Amino acid sequence: MAIFNNEFQDKLKGKRVAILATEGVEEVELTKPKKALEDAGAKVDIIAPASGIKSQHIKAWDVTDWGSTIKVDVELSSASSAKYDALHLPGGVINPDRLRIDPEAVEFVKSFIKEGKPVASICHGPWTLIEADAVRGRTITSWPSLKTDLRNAGAQWVDREVVEDKNLVTSRKPDDIPAFNKAMIELFSHSVAHHAAA
Repeated sequence: MAIFNNEFQDKLKGKRVAILATEGVEEVELTKPKKALEDAGAKVDIIAPASGIKSQHIKAWDVTDWGSTIKVDVELSSASSAKYDALHLPGGVINPDRLRIDPEAVEFVKSFIKEGKPVASICHGPWTLIEADAVRGRTITSWPSLKTDLRNAGAQWVDREVVEDKNLVTSRKPDDIPAFNKAMIELFSHSVAHHAAA
């Protein structure tokens, strides 16, 4: 059953979306946006660095303990932003902390920013955006503990359910996912489909 009562059906038809994650990703911040994107017609690939993959899966975090294993579609070393229209960066504490010290992951995020493609990020996800120098001059929200990090990186931090600033949409926490998904799909639907053929 579609989660939006067909409100967003086919809104992302023909779009390809990358979700960049690794071990320790907050499970619902990956699985719920992925389902929403797919319900809206997008083709979604989960991309992860080789260091976080075990048997083509990454281990998710579920609030207070390890959660499910999630299948990886593309290894980061083989991924190119040219194949995608948009990027989603889920949170969890472990996941973005690992991604932001991975030069390949940071370059992957930077390439979406440089190409002007839309990016969605929730919770601790903006840590990787900071490393990619993508928040300067932007209004952003996040998990509250990132407030000082984001301000120090030149962002204006606000405490709101969802914030859209040009090609960037951010939210604070899992409770914000319904509003985040709607804003993300709306933003991604306006992206120009200019990805390379798979």
